Amino acid sequence: MAAEKEYPMTLAGKQKLEQELEHLKTVKRKEVVERIKIARSFGDLSENSEYDSAKEEQAFVEGRITTIENMIRNAKIINEDETSIDEVSLGRTVTFIELPDGEEESYSIVGSAEADPFEGKISNDSPIAKSLLGRKVGEEVVVQTPGGEMVVKITSIK
Repeated sequence: MAAEKEYPMTLAGKQKLEQELEHLKTVKRKEVVERIKIARSFGDLSENSEYDSAKEEQAFVEGRITTIENMIRNAKIINEDETSIDEVSLGRTVTFIELPDGEEESYSIVGSAEADPFEGKISNDSPIAKSLLGRKVGEEVVVQTPGGEMVVKITSIK
């Protein structure tokens, strides 16, 4: 049997997953069961779109529960105290400027389990993070993105 995939994440990211899991198990699961019960009362299940919709949601919720349980079980907590402040690494926030005259941008580099670009958290598997990992302040880095190549200069690492 192949080794299970590790999910690097911060302690805060693991706690967020644990909260989501608790919500899915205690609230969402019950809501879906109630929806199924109500839809069954409408009669003929073969032509009951409410029932079909509720069953699809149930499958999604159960799948998400399984996924989160696996991520938590195989979590590898990133300890920021053990990573170098001098170079871009998992758990650090990197600030850079797109050259020649772009605006300053900051991203925290996290594991894929807690990535959320809208909150400024990018996965260590993303093209930007892959290009920046191991680099230092002041370095100019060529980043390959789906939209093409860009050059950035790292201005700070926290």
